Amino acid sequence: MKNRLYFYLLISSLILAVTSVILIFCTIYQPAGLLLVASFILLASGIRKFPVLRGFSYTLWIFAAVTASMFFPHYFTSIGSFQLKTLIVPLLQIIMFGMGSQMSFNDFAGIIKMPKGVLIGTFLQFTIMPLVGLTIANIFSFPTEIAAGIILIGCVPSGLASNVMSFLARANLPLAVTLSTVTTLVSPFVTPLLMKLIAGQFIEVNFWSMMLDIMNMIILPIIAGFTFNLFARRKTDRKSMVIQIISFTLIILLTTLIYLKSTDAELTAFFIKFIKSLGWFIILPAVGASVFTKYLKGDNKIMEQILSFFSMAGIAVIITIITASGRESLLQVGLLLIITSLLHNLTGYTLGYAIAWLTGMPERDRRTIAFEVGMQNGGLASGLALQMGKLATVGLAPAIFGPLMNITGSILANWWRGRPVKEKKPDEKM
Repeated sequence: MKNRLYFYLLISSLILAVTSVILIFCTIYQPAGLLLVASFILLASGIRKFPVLRGFSYTLWIFAAVTASMFFPHYFTSIGSFQLKTLIVPLLQIIMFGMGSQMSFNDFAGIIKMPKGVLIGTFLQFTIMPLVGLTIANIFSFPTEIAAGIILIGCVPSGLASNVMSFLARANLPLAVTLSTVTTLVSPFVTPLLMKLIAGQFIEVNFWSMMLDIMNMIILPIIAGFTFNLFARRKTDRKSMVIQIISFTLIILLTTLIYLKSTDAELTAFFIKFIKSLGWFIILPAVGASVFTKYLKGDNKIMEQILSFFSMAGIAVIITIITASGRESLLQVGLLLIITSLLHNLTGYTLGYAIAWLTGMPERDRRTIAFEVGMQNGGLASGLALQMGKLATVGLAPAIFGPLMNITGSILANWWRGRPVKEKKPDEKM
């Protein structure tokens, strides 16, 4: 009976999709939009029966949300006088907090254990994708702000999705986690610099302002997550805890100094900003960890489920809002932007894998490098586009790149999963 239900869901999805296409050709757009949204939802539910396709279910939900925002954009731009785009930065901060709360200082041991992979992966991440983005922007002659968005998605670090794909592909997961962490932590310095040098010909880039935005959206929420993890799990000794808290405080101090530089604030504003940041990103997470330990008994599975839900929902909301905001621009360059985003993504996989192979890295590491180079943190790029006041133009490429990379990444991961790497025996020559 249950198998029939999945079959009916898939058949219904197909019927609704065909009907929607017919209505679009007849210029009956709103009913067509409703049917197409329903088709994606039914398809996302129906494929969960098949283990090979189950990983695409979330992406199809994203497609449903994007379709709804294209056909009914007014529902996804504002609610009364409240502009929904103001949710993007807080949602991104929640996602980054979730990332930090599942990590600790021990994750940085990978830098010592795998220095070659970390150095090569980080270098390729911040060279291949920005230069490919610049090449695509120039070849296809996009409008300047959309071209800047293509370069921006190339200049941001890799995201959490690349770690998931490395896990599915049976690649080197510790290397993937270390690379994502390292590229994220250096992004406040590298991303603004790359944007200034490469995208400066298309739009004005304020180096210090972008650095501050990345610190606020990415680094400080991760610090909050580190703090939460530190007090929730309490697996470190008192001396180590003190050292880590001092380190976090220094990072907050650095962020406040960047704030002082980018805004020309007075000394009083500097101290107020510093105290507020300490409260938000160290004291509050520490208190929250104590509450979590007391009432949820430190059940990490519940915490992971909650954060996973917010992360997935947050990404969907961000993409939906950006699509609705940039609908008019997307209708003009949508198909070409989709094609070039796909080209950008696939080139990252190909060059990342090829150069890792040329430098003599083992197969597991090559797969990891491919994912880390080809898959970007679209949420960060979207947040930066919002802070620049150009969400409807600069933010379009990140909104398209995100769902596309999940599709291509899932396909590549499943293909590699079916081709496991043969472990070499101890007496076998390298």
